[in-house]
Amino acid sequence: MKSIVLVRHGKSSWEFDVSDVQRPLKQRGIKDAQLVANKFIKSNKIPEKIFSSPANRALSTCKIFVSIFNLSENSISIEDDLYDFGGENVLRFVKKLPNEYTSIMIFGHNHAFTSIANIFGDKFIENLPTSGLIKLKFDIDNWQDLKQGTTELIIIPKELKQ
Repeated sequence: MKSIVLVRHGKSSWEFDVSDVQRPLKQRGIKDAQLVANKFIKSNKIPEKIFSSPANRALSTCKIFVSIFNLSENSISIEDDLYDFGGENVLRFVKKLPNEYTSIMIFGHNHAFTSIANIFGDKFIENLPTSGLIKLKFDIDNWQDLKQGTTELIIIPKELKQ
């Protein structure tokens, strides 16, 4: 069995004149990431390996989770292939993972994450919002055999605020 937790970066700010990869989180993005991380950790094990896109907004979101998980920032692997909006690079990355990992967490971007969740999960989602989290479980032993799995968990920040 393998599992992937996909976390879309928090709400980013457009008020700074920086490149896309350098865009920071808004305050709302920070708060939403904290809400989702705290909800996740209450009833889920921390994945064995954590990966992040190098984009500032994704890496900042990742660091919030890692802090709440009481892990060192050294536990984060930054991967250029995860700065992907279509999903092809993310899937190629996952299929090349060492099989010793049974559970991973990836911080990245849409439309890639919504697409992956809908292709490989068994629950359709219209859109994974910023700071949204989806956990997918697969009945496989090798990452290269990635196929249809089950959607085990969806956490949407807006639903935590109601």
